[in-house]
Amino acid sequence: MSVIRIGTRGSALALAQTKQIAERIGKAADAEIELVTVTTQGDTDRASLSEIGGTGVFAAALREALIAGECDLVVHSLKDLPTGDHPSLRLGAVPKRVDARDALCARDGLTLAELPEGARVGTGSPRRIAQLLAKRPDLDVIDIRGNIDTRLGRVFSDDVADADRLDAVVLAAAGLARIARGDAVSEYFSLTSWPTAPGQGALALEVRDERGSRELEKALAAVEHVSTRAAVTAERLVLAGLEAGCSAPVAATAFLEDELFFLSASVYSSDGTRRVTSAHAASPESRSAAHLAEAAHDVAVRVVDELLGNGAGDLAPLERTP
Repeated sequence: MSVIRIGTRGSALALAQTKQIAERIGKAADAEIELVTVTTQGDTDRASLSEIGGTGVFAAALREALIAGECDLVVHSLKDLPTGDHPSLRLGAVPKRVDARDALCARDGLTLAELPEGARVGTGSPRRIAQLLAKRPDLDVIDIRGNIDTRLGRVFSDDVADADRLDAVVLAAAGLARIARGDAVSEYFSLTSWPTAPGQGALALEVRDERGSRELEKALAAVEHVSTRAAVTAERLVLAGLEAGCSAPVAATAFLEDELFFLSASVYSSDGTRRVTSAHAASPESRSAAHLAEAAHDVAVRVVDELLGNGAGDLAPLERTP
């Protein structure tokens, strides 16, 4: 029996989501699976994502291991993956996306509206900071890092010093579900009023550019989800078109409903006082991968043009050049 080596970060969340994928890959390929744990800059650097340049801090070391032949594929949280193509790698598969929403985990089961004035809310995301301040400018939003359990501990653990204690944290619903911590959620935010990061809730299976073994290619085809790939492609094209990294205060949501492909995106000022939004739809000829990809590119171009035309570049630290 052949062996497929899958690279992953060593966090509880990364291991949980990789093991779920590994089971599917192994079954589809009729192969043994070996997990290869890789430490990334994002795992060791405690500075904020905006300081260390959020784009790629979780992906670079995994990619290096893949290129070096230490593994046959790597599993990323898709929202952590840089938008530009890598010259030596390709996106082998995008499995079906799970819950893309953000979730509030607050003491005493409080909702965002119920938190007391001046409540301390933790997040490491500039987008979430802007969204929190847009809804509740009175909040004391704390820039935090750490794995899910560490962040939840600052709300719910009795062993946290008063100076470190938080009233709530905002986390991805998908991550909480993957490590069975949905019990900590006090409120889920609707994607309509609280859009999330491009690619949130989706995984990316990256492989070397050359064609892999027959078993590996068969497994990649088995886990591929065509409409999820189209949706996250559209969302990530917004980031690419704005020349914004994954740490920029940008949100995007794409989905297929009936015969229409929808994309909505927002750019926020860092303090949440201003927001520019654009939404467009396209009618793909069919639900084939090629036609959905065409629709994704079509709506993304129109959304980006409208965002920039309405001043998005003046709101956020987008890395655009004149």
